[in-house]
Amino acid sequence: MDAYSCISMVVYIFTFMLGLPANLLVLFVYLRKARKHGATPNVVYALNLCLANLALVSWMPLKVAKSVYQGWAFPAELCIVYNFFLFFSLYGSSLLLTAVVVGRYLSVAYPISYKIYRRPRTSCLVSVILWAIVLLHLGFAYLAEGGSHFVSLSEQNVSTCYENFTQEQLDVLVPLRLEMALLLFLMPLVLSAFCTLRCLVLVGHSYLSSGSKRRVLAIALSTLVVFVVCYGPYNVSHIVGFILYTNVKWRSEAMLSSYCNVFLEPVVMLMLSPWILRELVDKLCGKGRISWHQSHSKGSSSNPQTTKQGLSTTTVRL
Repeated sequence: MDAYSCISMVVYIFTFMLGLPANLLVLFVYLRKARKHGATPNVVYALNLCLANLALVSWMPLKVAKSVYQGWAFPAELCIVYNFFLFFSLYGSSLLLTAVVVGRYLSVAYPISYKIYRRPRTSCLVSVILWAIVLLHLGFAYLAEGGSHFVSLSEQNVSTCYENFTQEQLDVLVPLRLEMALLLFLMPLVLSAFCTLRCLVLVGHSYLSSGSKRRVLAIALSTLVVFVVCYGPYNVSHIVGFILYTNVKWRSEAMLSSYCNVFLEPVVMLMLSPWILRELVDKLCGKGRISWHQSHSKGSSSNPQTTKQGLSTTTVRL
């Protein structure tokens, strides 16, 4: 194995070990929130993000095997299914993350007007539209496969999946990749940056406490950083590929950062609802508090005089 394969395998394993439990945790707590307090836009988007991330992280073992074999050692039909879930998850997550940022800005800038449209049904409709846009683009992409399922032989005479393309395939993929980079990444990035900066300005001029302002600042900037770091390098390769009109060789390396969204987005979603963090701490520390209260009550009941004095003291205070 070369250096890139070793690094890739470490990234895949790290992503799987962190992403799977993190997304299952967020899925559990948001489902519990929806059952107890009802669904909200953040709940709808968080559940969609978790499902997208779980769809991506479930393919990490196959990517590890691909790095070990140094090629595609699976059925050709699996290549197109594997890439479908891969890109469906990545671009769907970027659009859903944009919806979260826009919703947060509207709730701050137009709290009364936005309250009319801030309904779970509207968020579900937005999620369906975003998934449909991604699905439409992937449908055009797979028209270029021409029955080969994107499996071909490399220069080392090794089967590869979605790496080597014919000129006919590039004539479809290169312009489509540019359009996807502009529509599914650059436009959401500009919109997210605008909403984030406006939200920070509005919060900065508000009467919130300094602690609340720092929390809003941390959430806004972390969301924007996740967007740029995770989805930026891979989409830049699309733009460079269009300029050179080829499949750039460092496209696979640029895609490694995209997998980080699997375990970074759950952190952002947990930060959006501070009560979730408090509830998790309460769950972890609940047993300790219960045992302390039980021992304290036992100690008080074992001394009748102390109990009697305590009751009399409480009666006086009342």
